[in-house]
Amino acid sequence: MHGWIVLDKPLGLGSTQGVSAVKRALRQGGYGKLKVGHGGTLDPLATGVLPIAIGEATKLAGRMLDSDKVYDFTIAFGIETDTLDLEGKAVAESDVRPTVEQIDAVLPRFTGAIEQVPPAYSALKVDGERAYDLARAGEEVALATRHVTVHSLTRHPGLVPGSAAPQAGSPVETQIPGQARDDERVDEATLTAHVSKGTYIRSLARDIARALGTVGHVTYLRRIKAGPFDLSHAISLDKLDEAAKGPTLEQYLLPLRAGLDDIPALALDPDQAGALRQGRVLVGIAKDDGLHFATLGDTPVALVEVTSGEARVVRGFNL
Repeated sequence: MHGWIVLDKPLGLGSTQGVSAVKRALRQGGYGKLKVGHGGTLDPLATGVLPIAIGEATKLAGRMLDSDKVYDFTIAFGIETDTLDLEGKAVAESDVRPTVEQIDAVLPRFTGAIEQVPPAYSALKVDGERAYDLARAGEEVALATRHVTVHSLTRHPGLVPGSAAPQAGSPVETQIPGQARDDERVDEATLTAHVSKGTYIRSLARDIARALGTVGHVTYLRRIKAGPFDLSHAISLDKLDEAAKGPTLEQYLLPLRAGLDDIPALALDPDQAGALRQGRVLVGIAKDDGLHFATLGDTPVALVEVTSGEARVVRGFNL
């Protein structure tokens, strides 16, 4: 059991609770005690793709944290909250509502390399304390601006003035029937963002609303992709619990290699595999410079960095 289980995280569940659910399923399935970790925090109010690393795959969890993510999210205009989502209390209000045309026109300003200030209610540390702990204690939280990249930002075409936010777990496009005219003013907008690591969707929503001359907060947030994993790989907690009661849990386990689908393979002979397992450098490797996934047959050996024909271990796997 070395690989990935991708959860479709439900509303209200934290990432740590998702890890606990997988640990519990492994115990129930008789797999014993294994290392388990998640590949990227997802707020309790968010749903969607939460990669859970098991066994030797936990050595790759850091790479998952650094990967791009894709989110669907809904901005409700007119109220900004202190948490920038539904959980918080209102701190600013506006009667201004943007038109569809205005929303489409402003999105390019938030595409590409941008700067953003993270939410006060975030897990970032300020003088050794979590920002959200300081914010909850009523302290003023000043977080530094960070550079992030929004690779793409698009509006879902089905947008109706005053329409209800999509329901968690349902495809966004089936939740918003019809389409508003470009000159219609709307109470909310549902967008899809493909972003780099460290991007806060709540901050993005806040800044888009302000750029439109109003204020806003996130009412719906669903991660539809994290690194190589998307919703097609994800299973519900119900399916996880059901699988743990029978011999089917392994059918939901994705191989360790699945977390490295963007990394080219490097086939080894037994001598080379033995050398890497001892931490030695391989020479004469006819591969392009960069990361490679080294295997002996079907067995993962190491993630290696190739430089000028030499391969050095970045992460070794005890398999």
